Amino acid sequence: MPSDDIKLYALSTCGHCRDCKALLAELGCNYTCIDVDQLEPAARKAMLAEIQKVNPRISFPTLIVGDKVIVGFKKEEIQEILGAHDRS
Repeated sequence: MPSDDIKLYALSTCGHCRDCKALLAELGCNYTCIDVDQLEPAARKAMLAEIQKVNPRISFPTLIVGDKVIVGFKKEEIQEILGAHDRS
């Protein structure tokens, strides 16, 4: 699966974000991860505006798989959506 199909917005200090990264690695997914707290202020502001379009609360992790958005570390939902995404 191309990494541009899966995008993870995370915080480097967030335990749920780490769990999400570990699950994606365990599932063998190629994905793009952006640790928002590691960005320079201007880039961070722009990234938060981008996240807000799909997650108005701007909470982490925010995982985008194709046109689906999962907010928070929801292991079963992530596994389900990635399984469905692999079959499409």
